[in-house]
Amino acid sequence: MVELISGLRAEVVRGNLERLREEIRAAAERAPARASRGAGRPSDGAGDASPRREVEILAAVKYVPAAELPVLARAGVRLVGENRAQDLQEKVAAHGELFEWDFIGQLQSRRVRAIVPHVRLIHSLASESALQALERHRELARPGLRVLLEVNVAGEAGKAGIAPEQIPTFIARCPLPVAGLMTMPPLSDQPEDSRRWFAALRELADEHDLEHLSMGTSQDYLVAVEEGATIVRIGTRLYI
Repeated sequence: MVELISGLRAEVVRGNLERLREEIRAAAERAPARASRGAGRPSDGAGDASPRREVEILAAVKYVPAAELPVLARAGVRLVGENRAQDLQEKVAAHGELFEWDFIGQLQSRRVRAIVPHVRLIHSLASESALQALERHRELARPGLRVLLEVNVAGEAGKAGIAPEQIPTFIARCPLPVAGLMTMPPLSDQPEDSRRWFAALRELADEHDLEHLSMGTSQDYLVAVEEGATIVRIGTRLYI
C-alpha cells in the first residue's frame, strides 16, 4: 500500500519545480518540428518559431493529504490533479482557491456529478457510461470545463482507454468541448519505451486537430515533452 506523503517542505518542492521547468524547457527545445503542438517548437523548415507556451506541470496529489497542500502553493505550484472524486471534493473545500484543479483518475459515471463543478479539465473520458453522465450533468459543470479523451494507444487488454478509431465518435458525441488526448503507456522502467506511444498519441491529436496532449509522469516526462506533451503529470519527482 502506498503511504501518504507528509512533511513536505516548500523549499524542497520549489527547488524541484524549478529544476523540472528547466529540464522541460530543454526537452521542448530538443523536440523535432513534428512535435510542435502547443509548446512553441519550430513550426516550419525556415526555423521560425510559433509563440512559446510553457508545458504545464500538473502536480499529482493523490497521495498528498489536504493539510499538506498549502505547502505546494507556497512553493509555487499552481495546477494540481486529483484521482478520486471524494478526495477532490474534500481538497477543493479546504484549499480550492489555492490552485487550478484537474481530474486525472478513472472517470466513473457515478462520480461525474461530484467532479464537474470543480475542475477546469477532465483527463480521462474513456467510456460510454461516462459520456452519458457528462450529458446528464453538464449544467453542473464549471464554466469552461473541457475534457481529454483517454486513448489506449498500445491496445493493452483490460486497460482503460478508447481505441484510436473511436476518437471521432467520442468527439462528436461529447457534450463538452474535447480539448485533446491523454494516454498511459505500457509499464516500463525505461523512459524510451514510452516514446513510440507518445508519438502515436501526438499523431492522433494532429489528425483530429486537438490542442492538448496529457502524457508523461515522473518516470518519462522528458520523453513525453520531446514528443509534444502540453501537460505532464508529476508526483514523487516534485515532492522528494
